[in-house]
Amino acid sequence: MVGTGGPVATFSVWDYVVFAGTIVGSAALGLFQAFRGRKENSSVEFFLGGRQMTAVPVAMSLTASFMSGVTVIGTPAEAYLYGTSFWLFGISYILMSIISAEIFVPLFYRLGITSAYEYLEMRFNRLIRMFGTFMYVVQTILYTGLVIYAPALALNQITGMDLWGVLVATGAVCIIYCTLGGLKAVIWTDVLQMVVMLAGFVAVIARGAVLQGGLDKIWEDADQGGRLETYDFDPDPLKRHTFWSITIGGCVTWLSVFAINQSQVQRYISCKTLRHAKISLYVNMVGLCVTLTLAMLSGLTMFSIYKNCDPFTNGDVGSTDQLLPYLVMDILAVYPGIPGLFVAAAYSGTLSTVSSSINALVAVTVEDFLRPHCKNLSVKQTTWISMGLSVFFGAVCIGMAGVASQLGSVLQAALSIFGMLCGPLLGLYLLGMLFRTANSIGGLTGMLASLGLTLWVGIGGQVYPPTAAKTNPLPVSTAGCNSTLQYNGTTAAPWTTPVTPTQQPDVRPPLADFWYSLSYLYISLLGTLTTIVIGLLVSMITGGCKQGKLNSQLFVKKSDLLCFSGSSKSQASGKTEKGASDFHTAANKPGFVHCDPTSDDFLEATKL
Repeated sequence: MVGTGGPVATFSVWDYVVFAGTIVGSAALGLFQAFRGRKENSSVEFFLGGRQMTAVPVAMSLTASFMSGVTVIGTPAEAYLYGTSFWLFGISYILMSIISAEIFVPLFYRLGITSAYEYLEMRFNRLIRMFGTFMYVVQTILYTGLVIYAPALALNQITGMDLWGVLVATGAVCIIYCTLGGLKAVIWTDVLQMVVMLAGFVAVIARGAVLQGGLDKIWEDADQGGRLETYDFDPDPLKRHTFWSITIGGCVTWLSVFAINQSQVQRYISCKTLRHAKISLYVNMVGLCVTLTLAMLSGLTMFSIYKNCDPFTNGDVGSTDQLLPYLVMDILAVYPGIPGLFVAAAYSGTLSTVSSSINALVAVTVEDFLRPHCKNLSVKQTTWISMGLSVFFGAVCIGMAGVASQLGSVLQAALSIFGMLCGPLLGLYLLGMLFRTANSIGGLTGMLASLGLTLWVGIGGQVYPPTAAKTNPLPVSTAGCNSTLQYNGTTAAPWTTPVTPTQQPDVRPPLADFWYSLSYLYISLLGTLTTIVIGLLVSMITGGCKQGKLNSQLFVKKSDLLCFSGSSKSQASGKTEKGASDFHTAANKPGFVHCDPTSDDFLEATKL
């Protein structure tokens, strides 16, 4: 009987057919884009889709890139355990999209960059660019490993599919179409995978509504279970989720992802005009909010069904990250093929994120590490190197899945990684874009100090997790269970359950209950502000105020704000829009360093 505990069905033949069909479809679409673009075999085509992408597919790709299997599995579990406060991330998505579209996109787009970290060399020096690229590579590999491992672990226990077999198969599919198709293949497969992800959520909500007697009943159960207490205006920075931590801390955290992360920057600068680039971020904003809403409704549906029999407490699953897959097999197994659709949804999210990460890692490696030292590489050599690097990084990300498994509950761990490594980097970009006083000494010092601080609090929070008084898990019940079977289809890692007090270490240092208990959503804000404050102070001490005239194209301009100019082609495609035209005009002035990252003059002028 649904919702009363015990083992559930496993995959049917049709489930395997639907799942395999989706994966094969993704690979086929990627290969189609690869062969379609063979005549335009260049690094611009491989990394930026020839700068000819339009807003809607780029927007869907932006959404799919970070709405991964972590989101498919982690967000419903969040709603089930903690209620609807996570829904406030919709506000942070809106704020993040506006800031990214109106401040960061015009700056990166008019500079015609391929790697987001080229800006750091233009504004500061090569050493800072190399450091920023290295931080991105580490963050991306860790996050991608988590994205691969967490859904595989959860679905392995429910479906019986071999864990490492699925991991390797997932990585192999991504490697194939990333290697052959480049960014255009990644974007179009992301579009397909986004549709499948949303369809999986809709299937869960629709079936749950039928079983429970409508969405009104689901909402009523959530209210009675305390799941609808969304707004908590407590200013305490130690509480896991409050209105302030989600809207402010969440905005900065996601800004560090969408504004400066290579995976995202690479997409919107692939658009054929600045107008398309901006629109892609606003359409992406809508996509993020829709995905969040469906994920939260899936979690509330799960609570309505299991309000009297929590599968985790009852021992039917080994971790809270396995709750949604368990629900799918419990309520949808009567419809052969539908559970396969859900598994495809989770793995579509994984595929989109992994493929995006691989393509971005290859781009920054070629542009930031190889091209400055190998200036005479031919187009063919660059293409072959890029393909080889795609295979290499795909293998590394699969290997890192085991390391990422130690980072905590999947959703919180993912955002914590962004906070620790991307927060200091976001501060460095804002320091360079907004403050002419900032110099390379101040920027590097601020970023290093900030990185040390965020790693200290972030790692401390992993070793000494906050107590239940700060995380506020909501009560669950097993009163209606008809089975106490301890379901252990595979060994579950204890880190995947953030709600049990038994995980607390026996001895907690004095820092554990205030410094290490800082909400994970404030880590990125802490890193950003520390970089800016220390960077400005050190810059002023080391002569930042006495710097000569700086290139105005490297700073945020008033004309960037709320401006949709730019219907013509980008500078990189051979024609100019207003921003690019101004850039070239300035480039003719004496003392101006041309910002073509591949030119010998630029590389020589920006050497450390």
